Amino acid sequence: MIRKNRLIIGYGISLAVLLALLRWMELKYLLYEHAFMVYALLIAVIFLTVGIWLSKKLTRPRVKTEIQENIIYRDSTAAFIRNQSMIDELGISFRELEVLELMATGYSNQEMASQLYVSPNTIKTHLSRIFEKLEVGRRAQAIEKARTLGIIP
Repeated sequence: MIRKNRLIIGYGISLAVLLALLRWMELKYLLYEHAFMVYALLIAVIFLTVGIWLSKKLTRPRVKTEIQENIIYRDSTAAFIRNQSMIDELGISFRELEVLELMATGYSNQEMASQLYVSPNTIKTHLSRIFEKLEVGRRAQAIEKARTLGIIP
């Protein structure tokens, strides 16, 4: 009985090896038959991988932006004292200061232009210079930074 089982197991293993060999030969034949497609697929996968890696590398922000919030307490009963040294240090002109104050009160570009008797394009120019000097990108940031520095009340 044991001998019969060994014989069956031996035939089974030899048939499995033969089947694996036939499959390998079939795969080898398919690879030779369709070699161009296989190489084109491999090149496409390589270019896809490099493209994804490169796009992630190029679109990653280079500067890490960190937002820091500081609470500044001011005495509301005391009169506002303008920080003239900071205005001089930043190089903010009198007209830019006027535009900054009007912007802090909530006026639009058109309203500021009519208030100061200039064109809206002039207001846009003043705003871009203010943003540049305060190193900010938006109105809210400019107002917050100007208040923090003591430029506007």
